[in-house]
Parts: sequence; structure tokens; C-alpha cells
Amino acid sequence: MEVANPVLAVDHLAVGYGQSQVIPGLSFAAGENEIVAIMGRNGMGKTTLFKALIGILPARAGSIVLGGTNLTGTEPFERVADGLAYVPQGRMIFPKLTVEDNIRAGLRSRKEEVPEELFEFFPVLKDMRNRRGGNLSGGQQQQLAIARALASHPKVLLLDEPTEGIQPSIIKDLARMLKEIRDKRGLSIVVSEQVLSFALEIADRVLVLDRGRITLETPRADVDADSVARMLSI
Repeated sequence: MEVANPVLAVDHLAVGYGQSQVIPGLSFAAGENEIVAIMGRNGMGKTTLFKALIGILPARAGSIVLGGTNLTGTEPFERVADGLAYVPQGRMIFPKLTVEDNIRAGLRSRKEEVPEELFEFFPVLKDMRNRRGGNLSGGQQQQLAIARALASHPKVLLLDEPTEGIQPSIIKDLARMLKEIRDKRGLSIVVSEQVLSFALEIADRVLVLDRGRITLETPRADVDADSVARMLSI
């Protein structure tokens, strides 16, 4: 599906491990202020894709372009500086650091202060700013991981399985927060997800990934939920 003036454009990206080619040549784009949900069962290449986008895994072929800048071959810290932020599966916050110091780790410069706007997005973090990250609940840690990523002022936010291990009531709050962040920050969000209800709640466009290939791409309004649910359960 063609996207006019994409913020993030991925063209024929190929990624793998050793002799294994996990993603043979994938293309997709995210437009301005758009939320794109990439869905798929475990082992279909979602996390591999996200690791390639942020530069943890090298691209074997293809390109990754952010705001007109070709990121292919650059280091992860360079991609962050260019406006790409990543919240990995499992969150990976620093458990022994305080909430505030976790967020500071995401700032581009040590001279910067933690933006108060982040505590407006996630009020619970303001109340716990001096508490160790490891003492937070799973949902609170996910909010902390997102706040840390937002501290770098990204153009595109990558979220890998953000609902994993989170209670259903917190998932609804997370969906609301992400839409609010998108609207206030004017950024684009690409999220990998298995929970269909969450994806349909936040996404403008839904892609389904199967063995490293996109088998469905459609606007949210056109999603056949039953059909996608079958794709995710086969």
C-alpha cells in the first residue's frame, strides 16, 4: 500500500541470523502521525524486523529511510539521534535505577532535563520518580520504557509487543496513552502486536506478517477481524 510522504520507508529489507533468512525482502511505510500495527504469531519475524530497524541486526539487503535520511548501515545510537526510538520486547528498563534516572538514560544530552510532559503522559511515574524501576509493576515498567524512548524526541516510535505480560485493564489505558502521545507529539508509531483488540483500538493501518512476508495490509476501517484472528491462530 503506497503511503504519501512517509516518515519511515522500508524497502525490500532482508534480515537473518547466520544461514537463516528470516525476512527475505519486506517493504512497508509509516506516514506522518500514523500508527501502524504489525501483527503476526510468534516466530513470524516481528522482533527480527524491529531489531533491524533500530540497527541491532544488520540488513542484508534493502533500505531503511527515516525522514529522507538513509539509516541503512548506521549504528543504533545514530538512528536514535536521527529520530528513531525503540521499546524492546520485555521493556528492558534498568531495575536498580530510579524511574527518573531510567528516563534520563533516554535523553540525547546529559545537560537536558527530563521533560515534565512525560510525567503528564504517565502520571504514575511522577509519583514514583524516586522509586527503583525494578519495583514497578509490569504495566508501570512499560510506561517507563515508553517514557525513556520519548525522552529522545523521536519522529518514529517502535514498540515491540507492548501488551505482553500486562493486565487487560492496563492495556486499555496504554492504548489511550499512545493515541494521546501521537496526537500531542505529532509522531508516528509502529507497533508489533499479537492482541488484535489492542491493535484495532490504536492502529490507523494493520499489517499481518507471516514468515517474514506481509500477507495483509489494510486500513483499520477495512479490517475483517475474524479473518485476521484466524491468521494469528493458524
